[in-house]
Amino acid sequence: MSDHDSSDPWAEGRDERPAPSRSRSAPDDQARLMDRWVQEITREQRRSRRWRIFFRLVYIGLFGLLVFGVYRGVGSLDVDAAARGGGGPHVATVRINGVIDAEGPASADTVIKGLHDAFDDEKARAIVLRINSPGGSPVQSQRIYQEIRRLKGHSPDRPVVAVIEDIGASGAYYIAAAADDIYAAPASLVGSIGVIYSGFGFKEAIGRLGVERRVFTAGENKDLLDPFRDVTQAQRDFWKTILDTTHQQFINDVKAGRGDRLASDPALFSGLVWTGEQAQVNGLTDGVATFDQLIRDRFSVEKAVDYTLSPDPLERLSRQLGQVAAQWLGIGSQSTGSPVRYQVP
Repeated sequence: MSDHDSSDPWAEGRDERPAPSRSRSAPDDQARLMDRWVQEITREQRRSRRWRIFFRLVYIGLFGLLVFGVYRGVGSLDVDAAARGGGGPHVATVRINGVIDAEGPASADTVIKGLHDAFDDEKARAIVLRINSPGGSPVQSQRIYQEIRRLKGHSPDRPVVAVIEDIGASGAYYIAAAADDIYAAPASLVGSIGVIYSGFGFKEAIGRLGVERRVFTAGENKDLLDPFRDVTQAQRDFWKTILDTTHQQFINDVKAGRGDRLASDPALFSGLVWTGEQAQVNGLTDGVATFDQLIRDRFSVEKAVDYTLSPDPLERLSRQLGQVAAQWLGIGSQSTGSPVRYQVP
């Protein structure tokens, strides 16, 4: 056997040392790529699972709202049936909560429907308006006021009483003035017999920004309320007549409802508000009492049936979703109500 083995790398001068780090890193790179791929798949699966859970919760929420709406509808029918069928004598209540507006829960359509149901029930000893509102639309307030007066004329033997809770101001007091008597909690806010319009002027602001406002009208006063245009003195004077006329309508109807119970104080119609105690002194109210005290002490009953028309929760949800979508799309929403308000600022 030869001392020189042809397979001996040292004899042939071949270097069998470990491979450079570059060749050794190839398996490591593959492992890292595989690990990253697995992590991405895991993250994607988690994202998909979260979205599935989110949509399931949305569906459950919508289904819950549907069930709740049906339940409320059936519940309101049960209340009406109990009150009209074998409920016995009671006080019928109609709530006026929040801003008085055509699109809100205190719209004229909603309140008048509740009033009709209350007056139609022969077992209702009295109709009590539970008011907690800063006012709102002049037209909506006038509609409710006039309907109360009309219904009272058809049923003169049953009293209509307004109870002001936290606040009964401006358009809300307009409505209260149609009642036979008005009561308020001692710390409630009452009055604000006035009219308001508020806005902003941005003409100088857009001028500094280099923005040009382009408005085309047929009629020199068509852009009267445009916040990007100057208001002339003639336009100011005209707009003042609008406010004064609407204010006078308010004053006339309050005087028609309250009569000589009102104090002869011009400040009553200046837009000021008073507490429930102060309002009794100047004739805006007839006494200090809460709703519970009133039905217990004056009508000798403790049962009250609420005839307020409950808003459809699905309709309310769809309206809110529409408002949110409009905001996200940047198209906003434009009110259909009058800019002139019987409302506390």
